[in-house]
Amino acid sequence: MSGGVDSSVAAALLQRQGYQVLGAMLDLRSDAGEDDSALQSAREVARRLDIPFEILDRRGEFAERVVTPMVKAYAAGETPNPCVGCNATIKFAELLRYADSVGAELVASGHYARRRGAAELWRGRDAAKDQSYFLWRISRAELARLRFPLGESSKAAVRQLALALGLPSARRRESQNICFVKGKFKDFLASRLEARPGPLLDLASGEVIGEHAGAAFYTVGQRRGLGLWRSHLERYVVEVRPASNEVVVGPREAVLWRGLEAEGLNLLADAGELEGEVSAQVRYRASAQKARLSSLDLEKGVLSLVFEEPQFAITPGQTLALYRGERLLAGAFIKRAMCSLWEERVAIGGS
Repeated sequence: MSGGVDSSVAAALLQRQGYQVLGAMLDLRSDAGEDDSALQSAREVARRLDIPFEILDRRGEFAERVVTPMVKAYAAGETPNPCVGCNATIKFAELLRYADSVGAELVASGHYARRRGAAELWRGRDAAKDQSYFLWRISRAELARLRFPLGESSKAAVRQLALALGLPSARRRESQNICFVKGKFKDFLASRLEARPGPLLDLASGEVIGEHAGAAFYTVGQRRGLGLWRSHLERYVVEVRPASNEVVVGPREAVLWRGLEAEGLNLLADAGELEGEVSAQVRYRASAQKARLSSLDLEKGVLSLVFEEPQFAITPGQTLALYRGERLLAGAFIKRAMCSLWEERVAIGGS
């Protein structure tokens, strides 16, 4: 229970379905003096529902497994998704461990996703709220013990039910930012990384055409705030080179890629189900696109795939989620993009 409307309604629905419900909140705050309104909201919801409530202090584990790896990834020129890591290594891992300690059989959350069969994960019915993309690192054994009561619901219906039940979280605002970052994300990174200004290199000529504020602050596909000396140029970040503190920029066709390589594969289906056409999603707000695997090494957990149409800003460190229809088959971390339209043009002698 996070104190928000989703987990509050999830608890209420489970109670209605006849489950014996125990509420648990993970305390992940980096500073004990931070706003505790979410904690108070969760506690009040538990009181209204008349269910036991526990606060689990996992601040140390959260810093070690989520915050530190995220900062290191940015320092390495990647753009990670901390929610993916948090769900796998903190939220469900720690809640399942706690469930075992108190003799609970199942763990439920307010995620908008659906579990079918023994251990299949499907998109949430509300396409605008679907959160299956963030859950690919969960193992099939863990998935068998998870429940997602909101999977068939829309956000509007959840909010309406919370109001009808008189839950204090019914009107609580939904956070749109990374939960542990207060203020601007760039300031958060700057306080943890040694960032130095450096050259912006033009992809085609290799010339310095501007100055960046620190390589770790830039991500593939970024267009605004690049620090170009000639403002009329339309340039996008093509590559971040932390070792040399360089950022390479180029035209839009340089960030339109036909394929990618990924690593850290986790299967939520049998490997054979990845054969043929799949739908590949490369960021949370992007739509899944038709693609085919061109190679797969299960032992090493790596794969490569080719899209039917070139894709914009395929970014190292981000998540690749593979679907067939609405079912999530597998996920991995994007290692690199392959074969941009700009590279194709240069290869055939275009200018």
